Amino acid sequence: MMRIITGSARGVRLDTLEGDATRPTSERAKEAIFSAIQFDITGRRVLDLFSGSGQMALEALSRGAASAVLVDQSKDAVRIITKNAEKTRL
Repeated sequence: MMRIITGSARGVRLDTLEGDATRPTSERAKEAIFSAIQFDITGRRVLDLFSGSGQMALEALSRGAASAVLVDQSKDAVRIITKNAEKTRL
């Protein structure tokens, strides 16, 4: 299960693609990354390449990033990203 850790969308569970086509960033790795940059997110622009479910960009937006560009070559991933963006209202 993936979820938004903190911010305006805290606790929202995110959908992911089934199978091995994408490998979501682990909760532990995501927490470590955002702990390191937590004071530098507000108002920033974010680029999330190989987005998969969009969890990294959505986490950044939840924490106050100004905007995000999410990129993935899979049409199925883009559908999941769109669904997650709607769920989080980001």
